[in-house]
Amino acid sequence: MSGPSGIPAPGSAPLPVSDRAKVRVLAHQLEGVFLNQLFQAMRQSVPQDGVIAAAPGQEMFTQLFDERIANEAASRMRNGIGEALYRQLAAKLPADGTTEVK
Repeated sequence: MSGPSGIPAPGSAPLPVSDRAKVRVLAHQLEGVFLNQLFQAMRQSVPQDGVIAAAPGQEMFTQLFDERIANEAASRMRNGIGEALYRQLAAKLPADGTTEVK
């Protein structure tokens, strides 16, 4: 049983996570990094000179906002780069979900 934040409640055993689920999460995280880089490049292409000067901390807030939006978008997309990467990597995993050590 987990608490309201998704963290396992004290005294409860963590749920087992399959290799496929781990690969899917990591593939979507990589897609989030890619999207964040894309957002940063797009933001740099827009001229920043305006009538009002930037507020202190605005750049940091904008970067954190872009990172959050990129991660959310990547976790929700089912036809993006992350899902394509997952399909490629999952094809290499054994069918029973166990990890082979070589």
